[in-house]
Amino acid sequence: MGEYTHILVAVDLTEESRHVSKRACSLQKAFDAELSCTHVIEPLSLAYGGDIPMDLSSIQEQIQDTAKSHLQEFAKSLNIAPDHQHLIFGRPETEIHSLANQIGVDLIVVGSHGRHGLALLLGSTANGVLHGALVDVLAVRVGD
Repeated sequence: MGEYTHILVAVDLTEESRHVSKRACSLQKAFDAELSCTHVIEPLSLAYGGDIPMDLSSIQEQIQDTAKSHLQEFAKSLNIAPDHQHLIFGRPETEIHSLANQIGVDLIVVGSHGRHGLALLLGSTANGVLHGALVDVLAVRVGD
């Protein structure tokens, strides 16, 4: 295994993110690497197919504000500097790949759920990150 210099931990900001971040922090310490974190907000129009007959901008703003404060809190607990915290809108797997290339990471750490219920949807994000990545990906098993 090569030496990692910059690790990106992609989190959904649930309790399970702590488990994923512990693994990322262990690797960060082992390799004395930089650590960045990201949370991707999927726009409601993408999540619901864009056929919603109402303006979702205020709901989207609330989601963004809440996610921003949760990401800052999460990052602070890991001593991740503000310039290494990334809150992004879009499709998670696409945006994680793009960010990884943009900031020059050589390892992406994501949580991977079991394949049932809502976890199926979340698991597909980890799968998407794994299959399109140009760098190593560590999928940390979370959930059941």
